[in-house]
Amino acid sequence: MDAKVGEGRTSSAASAVYKPRKSTARLSVGFILAKRFTLCAFANFVDVLRLAADEGDRSRPIMCNWNVLSDTMSAIPSSSGVSVQPNERLGDPTKFDYLVVVGGVMDDLTGLGSAYVSYLTRAAAAGVPLIGLCTGGFLLHKAGLMKGYRCCVSWFHHADFLEQFDGLDPVSDQIFIDDGDRLTCSGGASSAHLAAYLVERHVGRAQASKSLHIMIIDDALRPEKPQPGVSMDISTRDPMVMRALLLMQQNIDTPLSVAELAKRMGHSKRQLERHFRSALGASPQAAFLQIRLSFARHLIETTDKLVAAIAVECGFCDSSHLSRMFRQRFDMTPQEVRRQAQQSASIGQAQAA
Repeated sequence: MDAKVGEGRTSSAASAVYKPRKSTARLSVGFILAKRFTLCAFANFVDVLRLAADEGDRSRPIMCNWNVLSDTMSAIPSSSGVSVQPNERLGDPTKFDYLVVVGGVMDDLTGLGSAYVSYLTRAAAAGVPLIGLCTGGFLLHKAGLMKGYRCCVSWFHHADFLEQFDGLDPVSDQIFIDDGDRLTCSGGASSAHLAAYLVERHVGRAQASKSLHIMIIDDALRPEKPQPGVSMDISTRDPMVMRALLLMQQNIDTPLSVAELAKRMGHSKRQLERHFRSALGASPQAAFLQIRLSFARHLIETTDKLVAAIAVECGFCDSSHLSRMFRQRFDMTPQEVRRQAQQSASIGQAQAA
């Protein structure tokens, strides 16, 4: 294998041709489940494999096979309380095409046990691609196996990642990332899309599409598809604009210039502005201001925070600056909106009583 010295990774070309195992299945996957792992991310991934592995939904592991690995064979509890029983001990990692680490809730990300770290390290040295689902990328990083790689994280965990993990740049404006022999995924429904992406690569497009359709999921999304992010009053189908809007949401307290936004996305400032004009009929600056003001209104209506604190949280110079822009946008002051929200809440409580 052609290793990139000093970067801790193998080339995409090398991982693409790696097939040392002897299984007759076209795609073989081993799962390592973290304590209180995310059941949804795991189940979505497995069901795509299951549905692609045989005709219809008969579930016979013919074209795909999968195993839950363990060093102790004890049942592993998920974050929802449902436990999964492993069916194979840690052994030869090269029997699998991919090893998938399914992460759990942030409070329990203490790291994988030494047996798992050793196993994954041997797998990486042998060129077996590693996958991090949900917070699984965090665990791979803790194990020292993400140096030089990009890591996809959920927009919901973006701030947690920056706070807890130095030396790794999280990407939270895509549903998953294929970075050669490291693949990471934001979790949830995107796990199904990552699994379908691999099924298409190893088994065929028809099998990948069949799996998603049976699961009542639209056609497979490519890795660059933006994550949905938090709700806002701006809607568009333009992927470039959607990614930019998500980055704006993640940087509300420290607004980015259009030039910086374009640079982070790998596009020119002019190209980004052209897409915004076409998709929204507005400039990126105007859209960013709308996002910040909408979030400020949400905080004013749903929290008791001081207007000055909300101004800082939403990237405004001070409460006067926020109030001025707020009134231009909503034709009301922040104080008037808060009083109105409190009155509506009181009426609702009285009617419920």
